Amino acid sequence: MIDWIISATNLSQTDFVILIGLTMLAGIVRGFSGFALSAMVMATAVVIIPPVQLIPMLWWLEMSASILMLKNGWVGADKTMTYGLAGGSFIGWPIGLALTISLPITMSKTISLAVIMTLAAILLARIRMPFLATKSGLYGAGIVAGIASGLASVGGMVVAIYVLAAKAPANTMRASLVLYLFLTSVISMVVLIAYGIMGASSVARGLIFAIPTMIGVMIGQQFFTERLAPYYRPFCLILLIGLASLGLIRSQFA
Repeated sequence: MIDWIISATNLSQTDFVILIGLTMLAGIVRGFSGFALSAMVMATAVVIIPPVQLIPMLWWLEMSASILMLKNGWVGADKTMTYGLAGGSFIGWPIGLALTISLPITMSKTISLAVIMTLAAILLARIRMPFLATKSGLYGAGIVAGIASGLASVGGMVVAIYVLAAKAPANTMRASLVLYLFLTSVISMVVLIAYGIMGASSVARGLIFAIPTMIGVMIGQQFFTERLAPYYRPFCLILLIGLASLGLIRSQFA
């Protein structure tokens, strides 16, 4: 049975075990923060699986995490903000994909990650960005997130910046991120199918590694308590800076 599962993923036994650990760890972070699952797996597992094969696998991991967290996300989210971000993202996706055709991938990803790291550092320093609180700022952030998704698959990190900039309780910020990722998963699947990269191997990997991911999510959710809520925002901002920095370093040596 185990041999069949490993064979279905088209991985060596060592890589299979490593990916179980990586996806569980990413699930723990997702369970606490509400985002960063894809970014963490992409930053670490890319040495085992190429990005073009990781992206469709990550759709299943994100969907499994979203299903587990959707109940609290639906109840606690700022729906006006989330719908505005998701709507803007749907507009931005095609723009990002069009730019992907004309711009070097490395350049576009470097620009996106540098912007994310800079904005996260500004927020961590408690420097206010009042333009984000406007309606144009809301839809603009959604469009930018969609463009970033089409360019470099980092749209969720852009949305995290916007949500963390809002003056809202930690549970509202976290729930809004959960709901946003669930809503945008629909267009992600359409894009993956249209580009023909959702193959049988990707589905098998996604379904198999969804199990440790969900276990990790359930563990991570237990850490999101009232006692730790004050640390939620700085934790997420430091996480964003760390992931963006790691992505920039990796892109320079790719």
